[in-house]
Amino acid sequence: MSNRAETLKRIMDESQRHYAAYVLFNQALADHLRIHSTDLQCVALLDLESGPVSTGDIARLTGLTPGSATRLVDRLEKAGLVVRHPDPADRRRALVSLAPSARERVSVAWDLPSKAFAEVLERYGDAELDVIADYLHRAAEVGRAQADRLAKENRGNGAAVVTEGD
Repeated sequence: MSNRAETLKRIMDESQRHYAAYVLFNQALADHLRIHSTDLQCVALLDLESGPVSTGDIARLTGLTPGSATRLVDRLEKAGLVVRHPDPADRRRALVSLAPSARERVSVAWDLPSKAFAEVLERYGDAELDVIADYLHRAAEVGRAQADRLAKENRGNGAAVVTEGD
């Protein structure tokens, strides 16, 4: 096997290990916050948004069905992590944003893990960090595209699609 082939295999193997470890970490952090891991992912994704989003946007971001996304928002609202706002463009619709206390609550729990991840990144130079950021961005795009493809195949095959809260 060539050096490049060995390196590519190592990257694929380490990507699988990274994903598995991150799933475990995400679950542990969600347990620490006493919320479901899907709820934590939604909170993290909402934190990246520039403003309030619709429940339909949350369904798209999380891969949940619209009904499951609505139930997820209901849980998050009950937990005090999100607030609903009337949509100024459509009064029949609500927009969702993180509650101010949610950022603080998650930030406190994320403080030590964030420092640990930052220590890992400190080992790399700026050019290496650019490559890492580019890879993560591109890999996330591929992951979303493959999730969409599989979901469409599942619907086309009549397969039952299990979603969070169903």
